[in-house]
Amino acid sequence: MDDMSELDRLESGMHELEPIPTDDLPNDANEKPPAAPRRSTTGLGLSQHSAIWYLARVQKYSTYVFSAFATMHITNTSIIPLITQSVPASEPYLLLTRPYYQGALEPIMVALPLWGHILSGVAIRVLRRNQNAKRYGEAHSRENKASFFTKFWPKVSGTSKLGYAFIPLIFGHMVINRATPKSYPGGSSNINLDYVSHAFARHPAISFAGFTALLTVGCWHITWGWAKWLGWTPDQSTQMGTKRELSKKRRWYIINGIAAAATVLWMAGSFGVIARGGEALGWVGRQYDEMYKSIPIVGRWMQICRDRHSYLSLIVILIAVGLATGISVIIFADIDSTIDIDTFGRSIHES
Repeated sequence: MDDMSELDRLESGMHELEPIPTDDLPNDANEKPPAAPRRSTTGLGLSQHSAIWYLARVQKYSTYVFSAFATMHITNTSIIPLITQSVPASEPYLLLTRPYYQGALEPIMVALPLWGHILSGVAIRVLRRNQNAKRYGEAHSRENKASFFTKFWPKVSGTSKLGYAFIPLIFGHMVINRATPKSYPGGSSNINLDYVSHAFARHPAISFAGFTALLTVGCWHITWGWAKWLGWTPDQSTQMGTKRELSKKRRWYIINGIAAAATVLWMAGSFGVIARGGEALGWVGRQYDEMYKSIPIVGRWMQICRDRHSYLSLIVILIAVGLATGISVIIFADIDSTIDIDTFGRSIHES
């Protein structure tokens, strides 16, 4: 077996053991096996786990807090607008939850969990890469340092790939809705559902493209992430033989079905109600326009495209983003997306 095959096997948690002859086993029934080594503790009573152990828990439990925020956010921006079928009627409900993610609790609800999740994930990959370098080469050799970005890295899962694609999308969303308004009178207090409706009315193509990518990639990443924490991903199936293959395929369909349902629900309220709210009038509308213009990179591009009425190029971008998002969802899933339907049907029949 070559080095990379050995590396993949070790990363998957499987280890090859040498066979032990039965003659070497103790015959004395009273002979007790050696006691398992105790896990030492520090003076503070903390177990001396590895850095990866702690980072993995930071990455996991940070999603709990951010998921609570995401639940409030989908309620305010989709479910309530779907119920009221009106942007003005939905605004009071947004104001009720604003203190939780636009006030003193914002760092706890959004910033800390988000940064903790991202940085811990990156740190885990670096530490695992260094562990692999120690196993398969000189960890501090000149050759190893020169190939830091190309060798010994653990395989990137589909969930992680979606997460990396989600990073620029969510930070772009935060810049538009949180950072940019702070430079204007009233700050973030002026940002509500009308602000989003105005963006869809003035810049429809780029708004639909951005939200399509944000919601699709985000919902798929979060759904697959929770499936992993709960032990429901296809590769975590405990079935054996033919039943295992059937179980993996069922889980793949269920997880992607839940992700698709969450995406459709969020889009239904955002695109079906908020996007149709129309432009803000008067001074408020003009202030929103100034905010959009001041968005780094994208703002100037939005204004140029609007002045020239060149929406055709943005519509093409919308289609491209939609296709790329759909393809990424299929390719980056945690199980091969190419499913043999005939084999799947026979498995169901046999079961």
